[in-house]
Amino acid sequence: MSSANSALSHIDSDGKASMVDVGEKDITRREARAEGYIYMAPETLALVKDNGLKKGDVLAVARIAGIQAAKQCSQLVPLCHPLMLNFIGVEFQLEDAASVNGEACIRIETCCRLNGKTGVEIEALTAASVAALTIYDMCKAVDKEMHIEGIRVLEKSGGRSGHYIHGSATSASGGAA
Repeated sequence: MSSANSALSHIDSDGKASMVDVGEKDITRREARAEGYIYMAPETLALVKDNGLKKGDVLAVARIAGIQAAKQCSQLVPLCHPLMLNFIGVEFQLEDAASVNGEACIRIETCCRLNGKTGVEIEALTAASVAALTIYDMCKAVDKEMHIEGIRVLEKSGGRSGHYIHGSATSASGGAA
C-alpha cells in the first residue's frame, strides 16, 4: 500500500463521502494506462484465436465492451466525474501457457486520454475490467476455471499529482484526481 497521501480525496471534513470539486483545477492533457489478465485453459485460448466460439469474435466484442465501459464510469462509480474522453484504446496480447500451472492468458491493456480537470485512471481500469468480464462471459460455456487477475494502473500523467509509473521508485505522487 502507498503512504504517499494520507488524506482521502473523496471524504469531507466530517468523514462523509463527497465528490471532489475540480472547478478550480487547470485543464491539462491527462492519460492513464491500465492492464488486467484473464487466465484460461490453453484450449480456450485456441478457440479465441481461431474465432471458434459460438458467441462470435471474442476480442472484437471485448474491445467494444471496454470502450463502452470507460465512457460509462460516472454511471458505475458513484463519485466519478463524467468525462469527455478524447481516446479510449483496448488491446490484447494472447499468451500460451503463461503461468506455471499450465494456464494460458489474455493480457488486456487499456489507455484513456483527455484534456480535462481530472484524471482518467478509473476509466482505464474500468475498460480493462469490463473487457476481461466480457471475455469471461463469451468463453464461460467452454471453460469454468477461468479467472481474472492483476487489474492495475500501469501509468498516469497530467495534473497536479504528476507522472506515475507502476513499480517505479521515482514516480511522482500527490493530490487528488
